[in-house]
Amino acid sequence: MKVIRLREGRERSLLRRHPWIFDSAVHKGGADPGETVRVEAHDGRFLAWAAFSPESKMRARAWSFEEGERIDAAFFHRRIQAAFSLRERLKVASDGVRLVHGESDGLPGFVVDRYGNTLVAQFLSAGAERWKKVLADALLDVTGLQRLYERSDANARGLEGLPEVTGWLRGEGPTELFIAEHGWRLGLDIATGHKTGFYLDQRDSRARFADWVKRLGVQRVLNCYCYTGGFTVAGLAGGAAHVTSIDSSGPALERARANVALNGFDPSTCEFLDADVNAMLRRFGEAGRTFDAIVLDPPKLAPTVAHAERAARAYKDINRLALKLLAPGGVLFTYSCSGGISADLFHKIVASAGTDSGVDGYIVERLGAAPDHPMTLAFPEGEYLKGLVVLRKD
Repeated sequence: MKVIRLREGRERSLLRRHPWIFDSAVHKGGADPGETVRVEAHDGRFLAWAAFSPESKMRARAWSFEEGERIDAAFFHRRIQAAFSLRERLKVASDGVRLVHGESDGLPGFVVDRYGNTLVAQFLSAGAERWKKVLADALLDVTGLQRLYERSDANARGLEGLPEVTGWLRGEGPTELFIAEHGWRLGLDIATGHKTGFYLDQRDSRARFADWVKRLGVQRVLNCYCYTGGFTVAGLAGGAAHVTSIDSSGPALERARANVALNGFDPSTCEFLDADVNAMLRRFGEAGRTFDAIVLDPPKLAPTVAHAERAARAYKDINRLALKLLAPGGVLFTYSCSGGISADLFHKIVASAGTDSGVDGYIVERLGAAPDHPMTLAFPEGEYLKGLVVLRKD
């Protein structure tokens, strides 16, 4: 077994069972991509078994902190079984479920979503890539399913020195699928959609949005960065008279239109705009348009803390513009999915946007990812999705 030894004083995070080991913490040692290494403190004490990644700044990711544990096929089967059992206990009210959530499930760099009878996996680290066949076999054995599609095309692969890979790993079939959620049906394409095909992490937020639309008797909804229209459908389900949806992707907007029709809503109640959100918010302001409910769910603007300052300006600008368009008594659902933006910083950004727009409001809810996307006590970075529900003062 190959060994990497850390610099003195750099073992503290591992003693707290945090799974990441950065290159600056490593004093000596190495291995092949994805190979399991014994991680030791400067004095030779065992700290963890980890997957080594020679090309990544994140030089190793811990599989286990138990010295007596073997990292083999049985280990990965146990981890996947534990992740699957948790989702069974959560009783998610959808057949679209996050089954494996990387570090939070003790499987760094490995993500799996289930859409009905189809699994979609992302192998995002050198360790997950090295154990791909074992992980795939364990997934099918634990779930009893036969179809597994790979979407290993995220930017994280490049940081690990890995090429992008997509396609069927096990079985085959159509990539256009449908899931049930809160009594709605939503279509997606696992081959071309974002991430693994859909944003399952916003499942509970979509239900909360429908609830607020109904509670407030909302008539006019603005859904920014609407993607395939999950919040659009939620707004209509809540009773909104009209929903304006904006995205810069034509194919996503076509899917959003299809999802509205799929749920039996009148297409005349919707307006779909293929446009830049920032520009449209300014245009609406100039035209004097207002909305009773607004959703701001932008893409990741700050993947790391290093990008936080620039991203904060962008988040502040869109929130400032949106608050100006929000009618008195209206509700704003605003989000950041950037790991580099903490919940506290996001609150400050939105508060600053309110000051600049001359709008005050009540924070009536804080939202995060659905519970099948858990974070753990030892891995707070799992809290990547932050949301605020702001009720504008009359």
